[in-house]
Amino acid sequence: MVGGNILFAIGVNMIVTPLGLYNGGFMGLAQLLRLLCVNVLHIPVPAGFDLVGIIYFLENVPLFFVAYKVVGKEFCFKSLVSIGIASLALALVPVPATPIMHDTLAACFVGGVIAGSGAGMVMRGGSSGGGQDIIGVCMAIRHPNAKVGIISIIMNVFIYGVCLFIFNVEVVIYSLIYTTILAVFLDRMFIQNINVQVMIFTKNPGISDVILTEMERGVTDWTGRGAYTKEDSYILVTMISKYEIERLLSLVRGIDPHAFVIVTEGTKVYGNFQKKLTD
Repeated sequence: MVGGNILFAIGVNMIVTPLGLYNGGFMGLAQLLRLLCVNVLHIPVPAGFDLVGIIYFLENVPLFFVAYKVVGKEFCFKSLVSIGIASLALALVPVPATPIMHDTLAACFVGGVIAGSGAGMVMRGGSSGGGQDIIGVCMAIRHPNAKVGIISIIMNVFIYGVCLFIFNVEVVIYSLIYTTILAVFLDRMFIQNINVQVMIFTKNPGISDVILTEMERGVTDWTGRGAYTKEDSYILVTMISKYEIERLLSLVRGIDPHAFVIVTEGTKVYGNFQKKLTD
């Protein structure tokens, strides 16, 4: 979570911001408000210090209270710590006076890779990147069928619409390219919503109880017989998220180091399958 937030700040401050490009979502809103504070209100800012981190933190303050009531104090605390680290990193990572990379398209790609990988690391750490992430988690709990992506779309239309009004079409196009690359690499790093089917073959009892109690996942088991050994064994089937695989394997090995496990990735699930949004 710490490394991801620092990596995100490096991608945004050192690669993207010097080129005058903008993020989507709450981060893009913070960048626009920074522009208002510095260029219109002429608020003095120390050299090497960026207001985006402070503005981004203040944007999320109302969301912390919502997350505390809807999701719980553990998620709220993790998000508070994560956004605090992100805000500090965004404030302290210096913004170069001149772009490090003068090729804008190459900078969009590099900045998107770095920032997207960092954002994905944060979410793999069981935390939230703040802004629409917190809103998405809350909506997933209160309204599971709600289209959370609509929030991001509306915000991005507003932000890039303002950019188009203030700047020019090139800024908007390059910002969209950067944001798209960021989203792709965030998805590559964030494996929480990839479902996997796990089949476990074991001769030792107790694994199903551990899956139920320790992982809070449903499991179906039955008794089978090996065609070669003619020995009875337990066959268990469960559905988990990809980020839970290592924990499951650790629990299984603790009971039966010789258990045979088959993992099938990308399985579609219809019915009552719980999406665990926090670890």
